[in-house]
This record gives sequence, structure tokens and C-alpha cells, in this order.
Amino acid sequence: MPLHAEAQKPLRFAPVGLGDISDIFMRACAQSNKCKVTALVSGHAKEKAPKYEALYGISPKNVYNYENYDEIAHNPEIDAVYIGLPNSMHAEYTIRAAKAGKHVLCEKPMAISSKECQQMIDACRENNVKLMIAYRVHYDPMWQQIRKLARSGAIGEIQGFQGGFYGIKMHGWRLNRKLAGGGSLLDLGIYPLNAIRWFTGEEPDHFAAQVATKIPGPRFTEVEESIEFNMRFPSGILASSGSSYGENGPAYLSVDGTHGNLWVEPAFYYDGLKYHGTTIHGPVSGISPGKQPYQFVYEADHFADCVRYNRTPATPGEEGLKDMLAMEAIYRAAGAPIA
Repeated sequence: MPLHAEAQKPLRFAPVGLGDISDIFMRACAQSNKCKVTALVSGHAKEKAPKYEALYGISPKNVYNYENYDEIAHNPEIDAVYIGLPNSMHAEYTIRAAKAGKHVLCEKPMAISSKECQQMIDACRENNVKLMIAYRVHYDPMWQQIRKLARSGAIGEIQGFQGGFYGIKMHGWRLNRKLAGGGSLLDLGIYPLNAIRWFTGEEPDHFAAQVATKIPGPRFTEVEESIEFNMRFPSGILASSGSSYGENGPAYLSVDGTHGNLWVEPAFYYDGLKYHGTTIHGPVSGISPGKQPYQFVYEADHFADCVRYNRTPATPGEEGLKDMLAMEAIYRAAGAPIA
């Protein structure tokens, strides 16, 4: 497909799956000058599509279901797809989009296995389309500021991390192993895991982990409720983190250095980001003024620029693959099943 070279022309998206995350993404596109929603893909198109057709002026001819999805190849009003489906469907619909010649912005986790991640990367490369994983934290200006501060030497040499994402009581497909691929690690634990990897610029080489399910009943018969894991990096940096669908706890990241510390809390929600800490220059703090869906706007705009100007995304498929390899290693360390 030709590059979207006209700077003033928005990148035209077809969200695939019309759940909550796609709703947020579509609102972000409506706030962007670089992106526009021009088509829809849903397994329940008759029930869900009319709302978004009216909101965003989408023609009924641009509404697809999962059976006729491949026909997007013949629609010049679609440049890219946004994959907001359950985790186990990411690989199939990314690969089908690539074969249709459409660029792909896929939600995290990228897939439910490293094998699937590699298949997605290969398909997009073979069909000359962009693949970006939707790590919205990477595109938040305050997160970028915190990372720069941590890596600048302002807290000395980084020694370790503590992090976690607890207390989101998920239901529905996220508790179904076939659809989710795993429990709280793939949905919540991936946030501190990815942030720690992003801050260090390294890949962990040693893991220890435990999984547990404390809530009785049928809710967690297929996926773990809670997980705690430790990682060691080649430089000697140590990190401990965890996630839970049951605990009522924080979403935070602590970065510990030889001469200071940075604490981010709340860290991984759609807005409300705050941080504070001590550095060799004195105390620091910040409160993000951004409101949902601002992170999604930055994310979508970055992807649009990558397509327009033939750039590699800051969070390409390879980034999603590295997280998946780490999560597989965490599950192995815990003796837990891997999708």
C-alpha cells in the first residue's frame, strides 16, 4: 500500500472489535488532526455499529464483520486497523490485515505466545505494512520526562525497581484462558514489566515468580488471580513486581538509585499520573494535566507519522515480542501454564 504522504490528510482507521478500549481509541481519533475513523469491524455489527456510524459519520458500506473482514483490502478509505479484540484474536486479525495491505496498531499484550508475536511481525514485514503495539505509556509526555530523569544520573546509578498493578476486578473474556491467554500478568502486570524494561533499556536474564488464587469459587478456575515476580538484568539491576485481579492495591512504579528515588503513583491508569522523588538536585514532583483519552491521542498521532514518513514506531512488534518472552519466562518460573 502506498505511504500516506500528505501531511494534512488524516490516517484512516478501521477499529476491529467495538469494546471499551476501541471506544476510547475512537474518541482519541476524534480529538486528533492526524487520524480519523472511517470504517468499523465487529462481530456484533448490527447492534454496535449504528452508534459509531452516527458519532463519526461512517458510511454503512464501511462496516464489516469478522467473516468479510478480508474485504477491507479493496477499500481505499481504510489505511490502517486498530486491533482492540481479546488477546487470542490479535494474531489472526493482524495477519489478515497485513495480507489486506493495511497498517496495524495492535493493543497489548501483542498476542498470547511469542510464536504468534513472531508470526505477526513476519506477516507485516512481508506485506510492507507498519506494525505498532499500543503501549500508550511510552507516548505520554510526563512518562517520557520521568524516564529521562531516571536515566539522566539525577538519582545516581539505577539500582532497582519495585512496581505493581493491583485491584482491577476484571470479568468476562479476561477470565477465559482461551481468549485471554493468561490472567492478571498479561492484562495488568505487563504495565510495570514493560515500564521497567523501557527504563533500563535491557532485557531481564533471570526470573523468579509465584502465582496464587485466593478468591474461592469459579471465577479463577482458568487464569491466575495474582502473581508476583522478580527479575535480574545483565547490568545487575534487580526488579520486583506483581499484579492482581483480586487485591485492592495501587498502580505504581518506584525507581531506586544510588543517590535518590522516583515514585510514580497512580502510574498506569488512563489519566491522573503523579510522581515525586528526591534527586541530587533536590526534590522533584509532577502531576499530569492530561485527561482521558490524551495518551491514546499521542499514541495514534505517532503511528500516523510513522506511516506518513515511513518511520519505525517507537513500540514496534519487536517490543511486544520481548514482553511476551519475559512473561513466558515468568510463568515458567512460577510453574504456571503458558498459553
